[in-house]
Amino acid sequence: MKIKYLFIVVTSIFMMSNINAQKFGYINSTELLLLHPDVKSADTKLQEFQNQLLSKGQKMANDFQKHYEDYMKEANAGTLSKIQMQERENNLTQEQNKIRQYQVDMQQQLEQKRQELYQPILDKIQKAINEVGKENNYTFIFDAGTGGILHADESDNLLNLVKTKLGI
Repeated sequence: MKIKYLFIVVTSIFMMSNINAQKFGYINSTELLLLHPDVKSADTKLQEFQNQLLSKGQKMANDFQKHYEDYMKEANAGTLSKIQMQERENNLTQEQNKIRQYQVDMQQQLEQKRQELYQPILDKIQKAINEVGKENNYTFIFDAGTGGILHADESDNLLNLVKTKLGI
């Protein structure tokens, strides 16, 4: 019985010493991302790409509008046969479907471009966070930007250390 008691006491002391050895820190990664100088360039490139996509989409919509108006004029004037009307309606429907598909494709292309532009920045930030954690013996670094921490001592905020590491 005494051996069991002694084992429990020794195990408890060992576990308590391990708990005390852990060091926790936090950072607001959203704030850090907004402070990173490469973000402005990425945002500009993304906006330019989006404008190109929107320009093409607007041209498609304008062409569709013109084709529709031409069809309506001719249909109202009675210059189209039923077969021609059906053919033009089918063409308009196909054109409309292409515009819808382009909208979907545009969103996918935009998201892919966003990933392409931001991933190197996110990788740099993650690397800097990992280095700061190792250099300062942090066991855990939490992201306060995602709402994962309700309370944290300001002295453990690593934002300034990571900004220095990134040269910001």
